[in-house]
Amino acid sequence: MDKKVFLTLQNGKVFEGYSFGAEKEVIGELVFTTGMTGYIETLTDPSYYGQIVTQTFPLIGNYGMIPEDFESKKSWITGYVVREKCDAPSNFRSKGTLGDYLKEQGIPAVYGIDTRELTRIVREAGVMNAAITFKPLKDFTKLNAYRVKDAVRSVTTDKIITEGKEDGPNVVLYDFGAKQNIERELIKRGCRVTIVPANFSAEETLKLNPDGIMLANGPGDPAENTEIIENLKKLAGKKPIFGICLGHQLFALAMGGKTRKMKYGHRGSNQPVKQLSTGRVFISSQNHGYEVVSDSLPVGTLSFINANDGTCEGMDYPEMNAFTVQFHPEACGGPHDANYLFDEFLARMKKEK
Repeated sequence: MDKKVFLTLQNGKVFEGYSFGAEKEVIGELVFTTGMTGYIETLTDPSYYGQIVTQTFPLIGNYGMIPEDFESKKSWITGYVVREKCDAPSNFRSKGTLGDYLKEQGIPAVYGIDTRELTRIVREAGVMNAAITFKPLKDFTKLNAYRVKDAVRSVTTDKIITEGKEDGPNVVLYDFGAKQNIERELIKRGCRVTIVPANFSAEETLKLNPDGIMLANGPGDPAENTEIIENLKKLAGKKPIFGICLGHQLFALAMGGKTRKMKYGHRGSNQPVKQLSTGRVFISSQNHGYEVVSDSLPVGTLSFINANDGTCEGMDYPEMNAFTVQFHPEACGGPHDANYLFDEFLARMKKEK
């Protein structure tokens, strides 16, 4: 029998479960994601930095771990919570079990918890801190004080990397915690992608003479990244820009808008977004805890809204030749409804050239 562990929430609620993965105690921000598939992508998505992730789907690990599907080279989550784990995956591509991967990555995980009840608490009370411990937690000081800080700085690349077709459209991809599938989608369309650190200056970027600039996803509070926001102000209008998730939020802040923390965010692969120009609804994959306050922006046009709660899901800035979306058009695993946005980005680069 695996060792008993306790998941203690900031509101005092305690869940008892069993340990798998790394045997260590952690504190993190507790969130949930609703995807029926895609746990591999969730585990390797840098946007989950500093968070204890709960999977609402009851059985996790049944198709094993597949390195070809990783969104980054390692896992960035703080902890992992599932109802039931699978120790005997069935998939011809599998290279190992979920439990072994979590041990390799040093990520503590809990199974045997009623994730349905846990998710209802977060939905009703909002995102809160939680601790995974081997003994009941008595001192809540560190738990209450925990904040996700320096997130982008912690996950961004520390070097410039160039991939793709040598003579293709030259795209500079700002790595704020980029999922690898963004790069894959650009390369699939014949682009030459230069991945740069989050703090790469506007001047350095323009010296590379890009045909377009891609602002990637990433973790944490967007307003924390003041240096990046100032940098984006200098890039606005210089080249076609496409922003996804955190990139969407950072560009909105650079344009004079505001962001705010959501009650429990959007995390999963079943979020409906409505395109205002056509009335068409797309099903999208999302992972964010902050939103852009669209009516705070002095420029730009609201292009997409969330069909569930009406929050901002996309902005278009015609005067800057820029557009951004909150959802993930490169989704994997997830729906590919909005994949065409990469084609739109290429069309803008071609027109500008």
